[in-house]
Amino acid sequence: MAELTSSHPHRRRRGLLIVLSSPSGAGKSTISRMLLEADPHITMSVSATTRPKRPGEVEGRDYHFVDETEFQRMIQEGEFAEWAPVFDHHYGSPQAPIKAALREGRDVIFDIDWQGTQQLHAAMGEDLVRVFILPPSMKELERRLHERGTDSDEVIASRMQRAAAEISHWAEYDYVLINEDMDGCLEEVRSILAAERLKRWRQAGLVSFVRDLVAGSTAQ
Repeated sequence: MAELTSSHPHRRRRGLLIVLSSPSGAGKSTISRMLLEADPHITMSVSATTRPKRPGEVEGRDYHFVDETEFQRMIQEGEFAEWAPVFDHHYGSPQAPIKAALREGRDVIFDIDWQGTQQLHAAMGEDLVRVFILPPSMKELERRLHERGTDSDEVIASRMQRAAAEISHWAEYDYVLINEDMDGCLEEVRSILAAERLKRWRQAGLVSFVRDLVAGSTAQ
């Protein structure tokens, strides 16, 4: 993929936010990780959460760990671009680092569900690019969940029950991909990123470039 910027002074651009949503097992987390490894101009949104830190997790890298009182304060102060209760805890995406990344021309990935995507779209508008990843079949989705070896049969059955409800929101996204092959799906996501980065309104230096270009032609 092309670099974020070039040596040309007018190739500055505004960053973008990209949501990858899918039912569990369809590939969004793997594709997010592959994008992060391949492109230094992409960062992962670090959510705030009220759940306890798990072994091996690092504050500020995996999550911002806060208590319920602090989380509620952040809600009241309007500090989240999106937030939601998940089981017995709360998760939310702080707005300040997101807006800073956009100004600096950096791209941010979000691994969130359709509800969080709706909130993020309402808050960030056209800065957001929404991608939904579908499995090739429900049978294949179940096979992948078993192959991961991380969940019990009971948990997998629960994930499969939720999958249909999650998939029903596919039409709310800008792009919908079918993940038949991980490498092929990754390339499709990278193509989306390349096209979105080149959108006219994201290229902050174009106005002055065109003005200078026209002035230069008339001066000859």
